[in-house]
Amino acid sequence: MKQNAYKEAGVDIDAGDALVEKIKPLAKSTNRAGNMGGLGGFGAFFDVKGAGFKDPVIVSSTDGVGTKLKVAIDTNRHDTVGIDLVAMCVNDILVQGAEPLFFLDYFASGKLDVATAEQVISGIAEGCRQSNCALIGGETAELPGMYHDGDYDLAGFAVGAVERDAIITGETITAGDVVIGISSSGIHSNGYSLVRKIVKDAGLTFADKAPFSNSQTIGEVLMTPTKIYTRALMPLIKQAGTIKGMAHITGGGLTENIPRVLPDGIGVHLDMGKWVKPAVFGWLKKTADIDPSEMVRTLNCGIGMIVIASAENADKIVSHLNGAGEIASVIGQAVAVTNGERVVIDQLETAW
Repeated sequence: MKQNAYKEAGVDIDAGDALVEKIKPLAKSTNRAGNMGGLGGFGAFFDVKGAGFKDPVIVSSTDGVGTKLKVAIDTNRHDTVGIDLVAMCVNDILVQGAEPLFFLDYFASGKLDVATAEQVISGIAEGCRQSNCALIGGETAELPGMYHDGDYDLAGFAVGAVERDAIITGETITAGDVVIGISSSGIHSNGYSLVRKIVKDAGLTFADKAPFSNSQTIGEVLMTPTKIYTRALMPLIKQAGTIKGMAHITGGGLTENIPRVLPDGIGVHLDMGKWVKPAVFGWLKKTADIDPSEMVRTLNCGIGMIVIASAENADKIVSHLNGAGEIASVIGQAVAVTNGERVVIDQLETAW
């Protein structure tokens, strides 16, 4: 009888077992209060009460990294997309006041390359450490015929908790409140189908020196991982009433993400001259002749997170964020609107 029929069909169970052994120390390095055990069970346990919550509401999010994975594969740089994956999930639950508790990942490929998968998961573990989030489980799927050689897909699932009376909804935002922008580290993990097309149409490769950088290649700039804002924001979140609303600037950019947290009848008025835009955004805009309105609808344009608070708390928030290593500033204010655009941006044409 055949001993290796499944392997001959393209699935190597031994490789999967080897990967599990390699990532056990990575998962252990993310341990935090509430975690109940290691990898290997059919399900993973987490004690929310053990994490210090009294009346918690669970908040969850799932996401991927999009076609930034193609850049990782083409540049053979796999150690940071895991940070992106964690960031895309934990930043989403953070805006509702939730403290990230645990994370699970899904890694799928046509043929499991243990070395590549270990690099990816090492990035996931680093993202979990940055967000104080335990990596408590995941799934590695080998799907021959589904992916080209060397390709893989990645998804993540973050779960957090917030005390019931501390949920941040944005419903208390009123006209006159200030809008604080926290800088992004670059493109983060949205818009890469457009970015890759622009690079290709410009006749460039990821290995070429970036026209907008003195020291990095295009690939190095594009692989800059997404910022995780947990450490900077959680101390403010835990000060009840300090923050009224937040928006994670992902797909949909500034113009579509900010309204998600605004109550009816409220919009925001921003000044694009109030923040620094990483050089890559100006290069993309100029090279592809992208309309400014499309730039702020597609890309974060230098702002990775928005915080909305009363004017009296603005200085305290900005000071704390800058002291925590972020670059934050007041970039606008909330205004009353009856119809029309809910996000108006001054200097949209000239601030580049």
